[in-house]
Amino acid sequence: MAKHIFVTGGVVSSLGKGITAASLGHLLKSRGYKVTMQKMDPYLNVDPGTMSPFQHGEVFVTEDGHEGDLDLGHYERFIDENLFRESNFTQGSIYRTLIARERKGDFLGGTMQVIPHVTDAIKERIYRAADHSGADFVISEIGGTIGDIEIQPFIEAIRQFKKERPSGDVLFVHVTLVPYIAAAHEVKTKPTQHSVKELRSLGVQPDFIVCRSDHEITDSVREKIALFCDVAPEAVLGCEDAASIYEVPFILHSQGFDEKVCERMHLTPHEAKLAPLRDYNERSKNAHKTCDIAVVGKYVSLPDAYLSVLEALRHAGVSQDAHVNVHLVDGESLTPKQAARVLGKMDGILVPGGFGKRAFEGKIAAVQYAREQGIPFLGICLGLQAAVVEFARHVAHMPQASSSEFDDNLEFPVVDLMPEQEEVEQKGATMRLGSYPCRVTPNTRAARAYGADVIYERHRHRFEVNNAFRDRLTEAGLVISGTSPDGRLVEMIELPDHPWFVASQAHPEFKSRPTNPHPLFVGFIAAALAHKA
Repeated sequence: MAKHIFVTGGVVSSLGKGITAASLGHLLKSRGYKVTMQKMDPYLNVDPGTMSPFQHGEVFVTEDGHEGDLDLGHYERFIDENLFRESNFTQGSIYRTLIARERKGDFLGGTMQVIPHVTDAIKERIYRAADHSGADFVISEIGGTIGDIEIQPFIEAIRQFKKERPSGDVLFVHVTLVPYIAAAHEVKTKPTQHSVKELRSLGVQPDFIVCRSDHEITDSVREKIALFCDVAPEAVLGCEDAASIYEVPFILHSQGFDEKVCERMHLTPHEAKLAPLRDYNERSKNAHKTCDIAVVGKYVSLPDAYLSVLEALRHAGVSQDAHVNVHLVDGESLTPKQAARVLGKMDGILVPGGFGKRAFEGKIAAVQYAREQGIPFLGICLGLQAAVVEFARHVAHMPQASSSEFDDNLEFPVVDLMPEQEEVEQKGATMRLGSYPCRVTPNTRAARAYGADVIYERHRHRFEVNNAFRDRLTEAGLVISGTSPDGRLVEMIELPDHPWFVASQAHPEFKSRPTNPHPLFVGFIAAALAHKA
């Protein structure tokens, strides 16, 4: 049966629980264990699919079409395993399921309560992740911060879960902040003490405490935390700020975290094989080249909205011996007249996905500048649609072309709603979601990048290239370099007489890994470096 590790957070949010959990997952996998991961979110939304990126960051899409928390992206990149629908659930989804059952009479007129019904439903989801994956370890992160009201059912559920399992099958890791007070010239342990006290008051005693700080966690600080939090000093680990998130596994490994976890769970640890990620970190630190990439979007004040895109660019950069400097450009304020000033020094231009009309014209301006000036371009989802609209307007003689997402009365709706979406009224989890096959056109840049005839990418969209205008676009020079196997859907486009102009209706960024960068991003960065040279 699977071993279960639960990761909680204290003092403040955004401490890096997800990175800590993912790092432990990487370490355990490097020792030969099969690892899967799970995120429990305490908010009442059913999933993050309808939430603003300003509030929640990007929506990460799994192979089986689940719209999940962005931490799932960290998990996949660190453990190099595809996650699934059961890898993420919210309190809202729990309540929705229970209320639907109550309406059908499943509780036979009984009172439905947080305990045992909500807590039992949470435990059921934890078991589902283990059963679906067949993993040796299931690492489950609980979102939010200890002390939040909405987190309490999850803490109670994992308390019960440990009580119901054999000794050594369940372990708790608490990630907490140890702040540095400049006026006192020292780090302070009191917030951690209070956080653990709150956790223990709910019946959960942490087995390990991971201390996040921008200063060194000394032995005396460890001993003080251990004394007041009732753990052994060696169970208190320091996790100081690092230059790269991919260094965190090595920070924890140097303190024997993964070995101690195995011993606590009555396992004899195998030798850790960390060479691939260590090699990635070394190549990242020692990269000889640089390139500047503009990401033209609408959520530029919150980089987490494009988290997987930024990571995929970095992965591709390291593969090409380069450090990628990302410049987030606000598409809402970008105009054709400003394009040369804002984008003129860029080595590549990327237009990511998104929804809504805001900033779309700025994305069109970025696409036009990249096309006319021969600057390498990569479009993703809405970025492909922007590229098609720009080409239709300025090359294929359809001056008012646009997407019917923004205007129902267009003369040239070169991007239109997918037919199967026409009767859809519910917004949540109703788009074209998850992995779909794409047949790549031979002798195209896409074909050379992928090196395969059929590839699979993850999707998240309602609109597509309108087939009514496909012939007119291709006659003007647009190359359709990828379609659905039946030829009905345009999946990729490119321009043959351009150094690199490729766009994908899918989201290739979701499948990039530090040790296995995505081929479209690799091709894009290679072209950007060639353009700079």
